[in-house]
Amino acid sequence: MDHIVVGMSGGVDSSVAAYLLKQQGYDVVGIFMKNWEENDEDGVCTATADYADVRSVCEQIGIPYYTVNFAKEYRDRVFSYFLDEYRKGRTPNPDVLCNCEIKFKAFLDFALSTGAGLLATGHYCRLNEDKLLLRGADPGKDQSYFLAGLTHRQLERVVFPIGDLLKSEVRAIAKEHGFSNALKKDSTGVCFIGERNFKQFLMQYLPAQRGDIVDEKGRRIGSHDGLMYYTLGQRRGLGIGGKNDGTGESWFVIGKDLARNLLIVQQGEHEELYSTSLDANTVNWIASAAPGNEFSCTAKFRYRQPDQSVRVTVCDSGVHVTFDHPQRAVTPGQWVVFYQDELCLGGGPIDSVAPLKPISV
Repeated sequence: MDHIVVGMSGGVDSSVAAYLLKQQGYDVVGIFMKNWEENDEDGVCTATADYADVRSVCEQIGIPYYTVNFAKEYRDRVFSYFLDEYRKGRTPNPDVLCNCEIKFKAFLDFALSTGAGLLATGHYCRLNEDKLLLRGADPGKDQSYFLAGLTHRQLERVVFPIGDLLKSEVRAIAKEHGFSNALKKDSTGVCFIGERNFKQFLMQYLPAQRGDIVDEKGRRIGSHDGLMYYTLGQRRGLGIGGKNDGTGESWFVIGKDLARNLLIVQQGEHEELYSTSLDANTVNWIASAAPGNEFSCTAKFRYRQPDQSVRVTVCDSGVHVTFDHPQRAVTPGQWVVFYQDELCLGGGPIDSVAPLKPISV
């Protein structure tokens, strides 16, 4: 059987992926990838605990294990982009870029350089017979959204051993075999931030530029700490919830004026928070080309969003996407990802949106 490298995070998903491949007769090697070198708020390096889980599981299932450090590549290719996007007032998705640049580029190249024929990960995704990306069988855990930036060439050397399983089945396998991480909770948020307060983390790298919060009519409502700390549709953390002269509804972020450093908010969810179309200037098509110059499909504008029906017009290297129904808080910097039924076609970062009702303050 093929020599195969499994990217192991210390979590239950990659552990079960390694176990299943070992049971299938593969020559399996587990490799722990360290992408971030910093302690959490309690001064604990979470990578140390994760590697201990990798070691425990690998020893139990009888496979060799190693660690490789991609912290420099991560900072250069992912974290620098993350900060640049926030400086521009956008809301990036670094997890998508991490898959494109680190896990399935730098790490894949490393795995193949060791003589492995394949790289396996614990993603909830599947591949069809043409090695194109399909949603995972568990609709609640499907991670194809985060892999929409991959190419067919990358996917030809990749396997997803747990893509056909439900999360409950994965945990049952881990529990049955006594894995130390069988009940370990899923990681949440951006990997280099973890459970920490996002705003406090960002403040370490992007100095605050305080400015005014105004409503859709330009009236001053309060002050903000810096436009990069807020995103479209945000309701919590605005610091303006106790005002008595409004409608009593919650306040939502509906826009940013970078030139004047204004955060624009509105009480309630109204037309200003919705958009009718978007433009993405750079789109990755997994099969190397779009299905056509104009076509209908479904799309997600953020992870866990239900599919939305859209019409796509290809424009040079990007697309113009018209929504069949107005969409709430479509956010520049996030990814739009396209689907035809189970097949993930690809996607790209959102550059601009057309509001249902333009804001003028």
